[in-house]
Amino acid sequence: MMRALWRENMFNHGRWEGPIIDQHMHLDRNNRYLDAVSEFINSGGTGINLVHKPNFSNLPSTISDYQSAYDDTIEMAREIREKFGIKVSVILGPHPVSWEKQIHTIGLQESTSLHLKAVKLAINYISTGEAVCLGEVGRPHYPVSLEIWTAANNLLLEIMKLAAEAKISIQLHVEDDGEKTYSDLAKLCDMASLPRHLAIRHYAPANIDSEFTHGLSVTVSVGKDSISKIVESLPNCNSYWGMETDFLDDKNRPGAVLGPKTIPKRTNQLIEKLSESGYSEDKIYEIVENIHSNWPKILYS
Repeated sequence: MMRALWRENMFNHGRWEGPIIDQHMHLDRNNRYLDAVSEFINSGGTGINLVHKPNFSNLPSTISDYQSAYDDTIEMAREIREKFGIKVSVILGPHPVSWEKQIHTIGLQESTSLHLKAVKLAINYISTGEAVCLGEVGRPHYPVSLEIWTAANNLLLEIMKLAAEAKISIQLHVEDDGEKTYSDLAKLCDMASLPRHLAIRHYAPANIDSEFTHGLSVTVSVGKDSISKIVESLPNCNSYWGMETDFLDDKNRPGAVLGPKTIPKRTNQLIEKLSESGYSEDKIYEIVENIHSNWPKILYS
């Protein structure tokens, strides 16, 4: 009886009306901001992970600069909650591209020092409950010199050790080199004593097979054709996974990377594809509830 009532509340005329979370979204006061949130909600969205948006044209030069940026992200989250009444979880951390760019202006040692200070500041915000996850941290997603690549991996290992000590999750910004990327990250997690499920690869490909992901959690960039690939690899997935847009809220790049409507749309496409693939109603509800409710509570607590 309770199960049937739950279904009735969550599923209406073929559309999911339960929780729908975009697990990685950036917002900018100078761009769409609240309008983008409104579009997400009007499409069926109920919660977002608001991720600190780096300003690559004006990189932070002091820890005070990072504190101001983090505080603004936290304030945006508060404003969104008050205006729309939705769940907004904040993710804070220094972007690895900022670190790499600053190597060429202030040097490797100084850039690394500032980066680690910014990581520790973000962890402080998490410890007070103002943020829920460290990110996006990681390593450059483009070719760099061997010296910088080695330094990036040493830095990421140190960041993972700090996360392990604090018992928090991290969202990872990394290159796309197939299974090798996951294998490398899994080894770093093990070296840092960070449980693999607390390392969440953001902007992940749609292959969620646990042999491919090496047990890391993933937030899939759910672009065109992603749902078919997710469903194809789902039977071999024993890890946590979710959906994201990585919406950049950049007026010079409208809709980049994916638009605010995407996650509600892909959630209903997933339900349709699972039904076509022979999944029972109970199993479909379990999968969608895990993606948008149960697993985020584990990863971002």
